[in-house]
Amino acid sequence: MELFLSRVSSRAFSEERLTEEELMSLFEAARWTPSSYNDQPWRFVYARRGEKEWETLFNVLADPNKIWCQRADTLILITSRKFYEKNDKLTQTSRLSTGAAWMSLALEAHHRKIVAHGLEGFDYEKIRKDLQIPDNYNVEAMVAIGKPGKIDTLPEALQKAEVPSERKPLKEILSKGTFPFT
Repeated sequence: MELFLSRVSSRAFSEERLTEEELMSLFEAARWTPSSYNDQPWRFVYARRGEKEWETLFNVLADPNKIWCQRADTLILITSRKFYEKNDKLTQTSRLSTGAAWMSLALEAHHRKIVAHGLEGFDYEKIRKDLQIPDNYNVEAMVAIGKPGKIDTLPEALQKAEVPSERKPLKEILSKGTFPFT
């Protein structure tokens, strides 16, 4: 589908605000993601630029990410619960389900012409401590969300990266019946 092929993780944000409805539609899309036993292990913590919670999430970003995230409307921290809610047994698929929820959010954003850029460049331990995230949760990733901006607002090196990225050919990621990958 064109939706998959045209989605990109841009770093160029305008400072235009998302409406509450636009933002909540992204979380609503993630809410409907399938998960083992319908356990829905993902949890999102978000902060909007200019509001008091923003500094908590923004301050843990790696300095290179702060350069482009400063114009985003919203930062989202993604976590996953390690144990099933119904029986407190370890789940092997909570991270898979949480990744699928992130993709649902990303595709809904793209459908609405909103930029959703996932990132791992932040201090995982600091955000765990700052938000008092218990050990029964994995800290997975962060996402910068906002309206698309002009590429020329980015530093020159980042402007060059604002092109669709290549993907590995299927033969490098797919095998029938054996595991030949090293």
